[in-house]
This record gives sequence, structure tokens and C-alpha cells, in this order.
Amino acid sequence: MSKPNFIVFLTDDQGYYDLSCMGAEDLKTPHIDALAHSGARMTNWYANSPVCSPSRAALLTGRYPGNAGVRSILAGHRTAPGLPQEVPTLASALKKLGYQTAMFGKWHLGLAEGSRPHDHGFDEWFGFLAGCIDYYSHIFYWGMSDGGMDPIHDLWENGQEIYANGRYFTELITERAVDYIQRAAADGRPFFLYVPYNAPHYPMHAPEEYLDRFPGLPWERRIMAAMLSAVDDSVGAIMAEVRRQGMAENTVVFYQSDNGPSRETRNWLDGGDRAYYGGSAGPLKGHKFSLFEGGIRVPGIFSWPGAIPAQQVIHEMGAAMDVFPTFLTMAGGDPSEYELDGLDISEVLCHKAPSPHDYLFWEMEGQTAVRHGNWKLVLNGQLVEGEPPQDRVHLANLDEDMGETANLKDEFPHITAHLHKEAEAWREGIEERWASYWRKRQNGTTGYVTED
Repeated sequence: MSKPNFIVFLTDDQGYYDLSCMGAEDLKTPHIDALAHSGARMTNWYANSPVCSPSRAALLTGRYPGNAGVRSILAGHRTAPGLPQEVPTLASALKKLGYQTAMFGKWHLGLAEGSRPHDHGFDEWFGFLAGCIDYYSHIFYWGMSDGGMDPIHDLWENGQEIYANGRYFTELITERAVDYIQRAAADGRPFFLYVPYNAPHYPMHAPEEYLDRFPGLPWERRIMAAMLSAVDDSVGAIMAEVRRQGMAENTVVFYQSDNGPSRETRNWLDGGDRAYYGGSAGPLKGHKFSLFEGGIRVPGIFSWPGAIPAQQVIHEMGAAMDVFPTFLTMAGGDPSEYELDGLDISEVLCHKAPSPHDYLFWEMEGQTAVRHGNWKLVLNGQLVEGEPPQDRVHLANLDEDMGETANLKDEFPHITAHLHKEAEAWREGIEERWASYWRKRQNGTTGYVTED
């Protein structure tokens, strides 16, 4: 078999339960459900951060966000730095193996020269560079007033600013992606296509045709369902083109959300005493910005009809940083040539092997978390950004309590102490490397550090 093609679908602020194949009963996502049916649906899949930029950095670099050089949400002004150019990405690694590469959608890994998609291995790209845009005017409004700046237009194609006023951005992404697959098929080389949708991130915009599909839902849930329905149609259109080009059997497809659902005030659709959000993490505790499960456990779907058995529901844990080594292995590359925190999970997907992870770790400002088997420890865990931590130390058995409702730290002191030590040691390593990176940057040394 020739080298497989790769497609990555990434959604934005989509809750764990916001797919019908994940349990939602009030919205419909038949095309994404079909993708899950054709391969493996992961029930213990994680983003590597509960916010956008670090999560995307981990997915593309195969590293924990701090080791990739992106630990927080990045600014949206046009000189904002981002992912260090020296850090390899999945796109740059696959290019070395003869792949053509493209990105259509939301970047959010830096706007300054040296931080843009073409600086990180993408042959061509279309989309926006900041954290969010109006879906029709493609203007970035949020946070600009904090720096005394006016809102800015943020729509680009291969480094050149373009204008498509009035066009719904989800549909623009899909048009570019379908066209690319047609051209990639004619080219004959294998391709890597990264499709990071900005839906269902605020602002809450959707065309009437999608809203009309959910007439009985409360308004806040209706707009969320409509935005996801537009994404679902888009996934369907892209996969239909893959089939038309005769590439379905040899195309690996991955789908996930970058973090849990938003509870930011910009997601509110009503004022006064009520605040509606629309997104749902189901029984999971927490949401975007939180290291409880609702902020980091996300939908995760893999499909490769030529190799991954269909109709699998896999409960082994994995994370976005695993995509880099897994895809590289599938392409015939060698993950050992790169500094990676992620692990190859191809045996998990193709042969029902256990997860290669003993531990998974997370950080978010003052929060730190670790998962080991069915145990999850959260230090200084927050439910709402800016509010005091709910618990200084919280231990949960996720097999018995996926909602992290009971704090078992006093009932299992030895497990608590062990995981506390592991979490602090991992966080200390991140902090030490980060400090070294900034020392070198202030001294004018180029290159992201691999050692202090």
C-alpha cells in the first residue's frame, strides 16, 4: 500500500457530549457519526490543554504545550509571536517524507512573521490567525481594546490578506478543503490536510438553513446545534470528495475538539440573571479553562478503512500529542528522530493494544493535573476562570466517577501522595525549561531549547 493521506479535523470549544455519537440526543451529526462508525471512537481522549493555543501547539508538535513553547492563549495583534519556528510540526515532518501539506481554518499560533502556517511546514493555507473572528465579516474584535487597538480584519490566503465579506466562514473552509483534495489527487503525492474549524467558538453565528433544522430547541442550544450541523455537513462534503477521488481506503482521518465548552461571557446569548452557553460536556465537571474532565476530555475519532477496524469504541486513554508520532509511523517515518512527548497509538487503534501511556499531565496557570490509570489528581482545580480553586487537592476514580463528584484524597492518601509528587515533578520540569527558553530569548539566542 502507498503512503496514506492524512486529514485532521479540529473543532473549537466543542463539548465532550456535543456529537450524537457521543451521547447528544438533541442535535444531529450524521457525517461525523459515520466517521466514528467507520473506525474508532475514543471515550478517554484528551486535549493537552483546556484552551486554544496550547492545545493546538500540542496537536501539531507532539509535545506538551510547555515543551512546544506555547503555554497560554496567544494575543491577536499582528505582531504577536507564537509557536517557535524551530519546533518541528507534523506538517514539516511529513513534508520530509514527500507529503504535500495544507491548512484551512483557524491558526491561533502566532501572527508575527516566523509564526505563521507557512513557517511551520504548510505549503498553502487559508484562514485567520487570531483566536476568533466574526463568521461573516471576518473581523477580530475581542481583547483589542485592552491594548488600545482597534478591531482588525483577519482573513488570509498564503500570507496575503483577502476579503470575502458576507461569506459564512465554516463554508469557506470547506470549499477550500474540497478544492484542495481535487488538486492533491491530480498531483499524485500523498497529502496532509489540516482543517481546524473555528465553530462552535463564539460569536454564535449560523445561517438560517442550519437553524431551521432545530426548531424546537431553546435558542442557546439551537444556535450551538446549528453551528455544529454546519461543521457536520462540511465534514460530509470533504469525505464525499475523498471517496469520489477513490482515496477513502488509504486516507487516515482524525477528529477532535481543542478543549471543552466555553462558559465565557462572550458565549452568553441572554442578559440579566440568566446566562446561556449552549455547549455541553454532559456529566463531566468543568469546561474551558478548567483541568477537571469537562475542560480537557474531548471527542476523539480515528478512521482508516484500510487498517483501523470499524465500529470500535476504545476506552484506552490518549491525547492530541499522540497524533504526531502515530501519523509519522503510519507514513513510514521514525518518531525517534524528533523530541516528542506523545506516543504512537497505532497498535491501540489497529490491534486493540493497551494505551502506551502510564501517565498524562496538564497545566493551566495555577492548575496542574495528572491521570494514571483510572486515577485523576487535580491541584488547585478551578471551575470558573478567575475564581478561587474549588479544591487545593482533588482525587477522583474516573472509572467509577467520571464527573469527579467525590474527592477521595483522604480515603486514598498513598495514591494522593504519589500522584501529587508526580504532578509536581512534571510541572517543575516544564517551569525549568520555560525559564531557560526565556533566558535564551532575552539573550538573543535563536532556537527553542532542548536542554538547559
